[in-house]
Amino acid sequence: MTVATTALPLPLLRRGKVRDVYEVDAERLLLVTTDRVSAFDVVMREPVPFKGAVLTQLTAWWLRQLEPGIPHHMLSADADEIASEVPQVDDVRDMLRGRAMLCRRTEVYPVECVMRGYISGSAWKEYRQHGTLAGEPLPPGLRESDRLTPAIFSPATKADTGHDENITIAQMRGTLGDGVTAELERKARTIYDIGCRIAEPRGIIVADTKFEFGHRNGEILLIDEVMTPDSSRFWPADQYAPGRSQPSFDKQPLRDYLEGERVAGRWNGDAPPPILPPDILEATSRRYLDAFERLTGVSLDTRSLS
Repeated sequence: MTVATTALPLPLLRRGKVRDVYEVDAERLLLVTTDRVSAFDVVMREPVPFKGAVLTQLTAWWLRQLEPGIPHHMLSADADEIASEVPQVDDVRDMLRGRAMLCRRTEVYPVECVMRGYISGSAWKEYRQHGTLAGEPLPPGLRESDRLTPAIFSPATKADTGHDENITIAQMRGTLGDGVTAELERKARTIYDIGCRIAEPRGIIVADTKFEFGHRNGEILLIDEVMTPDSSRFWPADQYAPGRSQPSFDKQPLRDYLEGERVAGRWNGDAPPPILPPDILEATSRRYLDAFERLTGVSLDTRSLS
């Protein structure tokens, strides 16, 4: 089944672009990742099959790879375990299967911790225009998709709608203080290095990715999604060629279709979006499933999610 929105018998804390976050109690949250998909800051009307399960289960897989060195907020991503712990959702466990995560509640740091191992996206756009990233100079002569050695820690503001905005580390220090900023950068670099080492032999380049952290009882925890196609740029290593944009394991088929609609004058880039053809939804779904399988080495059990 595809799920575009949810209505659980729990207090809804917020509804983001993709996730619906519910309050279980003072200590726990239930994160439900829907199949909603956005592009160009517009949420599409049609959901992408299995997208929510890929994001949730890939995050759970990464969190297990990072144990015990990186504390995190996940308690369970198994629907039966969640229904046992939260009996209010027992009647909808089939809908939650694969896409729900029971988590420790934290105070969230209001900064995205972005790691850029290659120059692409908004970083390339700014560099091409000004030779900088968040106003800070980068080495001259870089090409699009060039590797950045060492990788750059590039914080950004958090935005539930619209674009995140790149900020300097100095601005991050002004918000969070020197000690927290240094520790979040250390953790982000450690996680990114581990992720790259795991992804490389699987034929995937983690070009960039973003992490979120929260704190609870004096401990910093990794939260939200981790190294998914929504929070990262995954490139096929065997097709990597600097000097141009790269193919990626994400919603590129959707972006390409929408860009074609804009060029043709059939869509102005604002809501409501155009109706998406089934083949575009299928192609986008395959990209997500392929990324999951390449990284984890197993196929997502889509039969249990249908």
